Amino acid sequence: MIDGFRRKLAPLRILTDEQIEVVHSGALSTLRETGVRVEHEASLKLMKDNGCEVDFGKRIVRFSSGLVEECLRRCPSSFRLRARDSEKDVIFGGDVTYFKNSVGQMTVDLDSLEPRVPTEKEFLDALKVLDALENVHVLGPYTPYFGHEGVPPVMSIPSTCAAKLKYSGKAQLEGVQKGSEVFCIKMAKAVGSEILGLMNAPSPLTWGSDVVEAAYRFAEADFPVQVASGAVMGGTAPATIAGALVLTTSEILAGIALVQLRSRKPVKVLPGTFSFPMEMRSGLPAFGDIGVSLYQIAFNQIWRGYGLPVYNSASGYCSSKGIDFQAGYEKAIACLLSALSGANLITFHGSVSAELTFHPVQAVLEDDVAGMIGRLVEGIEVDDETLALDLIKKVGPIPGSYIGEAHTRKWWRREQYLPKAADRLSYPEWKEKAKKTCVDYAKERVEKILATHAPKSLAPDLEREVNEILEEARRYYEEKGLV
Repeated sequence: MIDGFRRKLAPLRILTDEQIEVVHSGALSTLRETGVRVEHEASLKLMKDNGCEVDFGKRIVRFSSGLVEECLRRCPSSFRLRARDSEKDVIFGGDVTYFKNSVGQMTVDLDSLEPRVPTEKEFLDALKVLDALENVHVLGPYTPYFGHEGVPPVMSIPSTCAAKLKYSGKAQLEGVQKGSEVFCIKMAKAVGSEILGLMNAPSPLTWGSDVVEAAYRFAEADFPVQVASGAVMGGTAPATIAGALVLTTSEILAGIALVQLRSRKPVKVLPGTFSFPMEMRSGLPAFGDIGVSLYQIAFNQIWRGYGLPVYNSASGYCSSKGIDFQAGYEKAIACLLSALSGANLITFHGSVSAELTFHPVQAVLEDDVAGMIGRLVEGIEVDDETLALDLIKKVGPIPGSYIGEAHTRKWWRREQYLPKAADRLSYPEWKEKAKKTCVDYAKERVEKILATHAPKSLAPDLEREVNEILEEARRYYEEKGLV
């Protein structure tokens, strides 16, 4: 199992207990009085059979508060997500934080900053880099790109799922599109792993038929489900953070009720958020805005209060178009605040501009940031050995020195975090070494990974089975006229 980072600091809080109760009561009131549109026909009857008020014509379900809270209690407080390589399993819950990569529809030229569709080699190279990075604990959906040259859009999810299973042993999330989950579930089962399946609400207050059906399939496979909202504050949610919290909490609670009432046994659920304020000048999500963090801190506080693990996805995206200072502060601040406020899974590595572009050089730089954040949340050890009272007495005042002491040799690597792509040289050394920047070092590290890293291979018979399922998916979509 991958350890992740165990947070030893008290989680950052932004709401009072009274404010949390007001948001919770507001969500229950919204579910009870306004209701949620559910476009999955069988679920309308299921909700009716469980005592909900259902308007079949408008497909509106109004939930009783008691039913919602009972479904919430069915959710496990922690659960394991099995990876293809059992040594890379993760356990969501408690005070452990993991990082996963962000994604991009396309790659980007680092000189011109022009996006383009990646080649198959670029796709696999970027995946290889993510497999090698020590602080990428989980692989996200569409990783690392939304397909590559030669892949029809409808095949993007099955193709990326197959690639992750074949070329990485890490645990993974996967999205859904036009029944793609059928093939992803089969591939994961074939290699003995699980998938954390995405169930994302199309705000406001709606659950689409395809998404609900996919969640049911993940639950039937005994796979965990990530129930999330991607509301845009000022667009598909109120512009106020408090109002957005009420709306998104309502959507996620409704989604949890749908999957728990359908299943015979408790479904493993990871509540998540991919919410942004709207950039009112453009109508686009304000990637990197501090409002993302304000919302996510409160979201984490609410859902930790429910006793469930939490997932922050908006942390990993920025408005900058290149690998620059803006990208650094927008993403690092958001990920740091997510970790401090108790997120168990944080999207971070690789995205360059919103969800438009991804580049492995960015991922390498952000692996250092993730390591620094992880070191911070692990806190400070205070005991007889770290207090070093006997050593302080032994060394004494000037000219005493600690550099040659065994205690220093033992502890300095534990106490510090050593980045792999940062410029830590003195100024004279930097001038002698061609004045390299962190981006130069990151490019070199990418090249070294591609030359030396060998992902744990999939057994040939299992790889053939994955390829056969992928071909089955292609035939299915060809028969539907989608390829």
